[in-house]
Amino acid sequence: MVQALLFDFWGTLVENGVWSPIKQVKNILKIGLPFSDYVLKMEKAMMTSSFVSLKEALVQVCKEFSIEPEETIIEELVGMWNKNWMLAQPYEEVIATLKTLRSKYQLILVSNSDCFSVPKVLEKFNMKELFDKVFLSYEIGTIKTERNFMRRVLSELSLNVDDCVMIGDSIQSDIMTAKRLGMKTVLIDRKNTRDFHPKIKNLKELENVLQL
Repeated sequence: MVQALLFDFWGTLVENGVWSPIKQVKNILKIGLPFSDYVLKMEKAMMTSSFVSLKEALVQVCKEFSIEPEETIIEELVGMWNKNWMLAQPYEEVIATLKTLRSKYQLILVSNSDCFSVPKVLEKFNMKELFDKVFLSYEIGTIKTERNFMRRVLSELSLNVDDCVMIGDSIQSDIMTAKRLGMKTVLIDRKNTRDFHPKIKNLKELENVLQL
């Protein structure tokens, strides 16, 4: 029986304020690696520890890729990254649906995040109170695609994989990560462009899928 729903954040519950900030970092820094290789290195550099400032975090990203952190480039990156969280918005059905789901399930947030973005959006929209527990990569010290992340989540919740369902918009970082542990998954595909089962177009469809 499902006891807990694990939710990704960006693209699942909240819409980015700007187009793909992680991809923009790659483009601005002219990093030539394939995206799948780049994103792992980038997230580990920026999202597995706390920083005093966003500038410090982005300088660390430059160092990870052996790029000279020029002041003008860092300022551009800081402006873009701040604009993203400042303009971010929960998808229109999210808050009401989470409030309904709370009466039946534990709601858990699991996300790769720097120490600035997700916490600020949670605070801005009073979303933290909707979750029984929040697990962010910068606090845990590892990104969610690594086994220790999900194992820690299950351990702290005193739950088995059979008790949980992972809901996310990324097949690679959300769905496959959970499936490797044997956890049930639901893809949220808001543009309805991907061939995957089970999937939903918005959170209002989730309960019907959970009852199948």
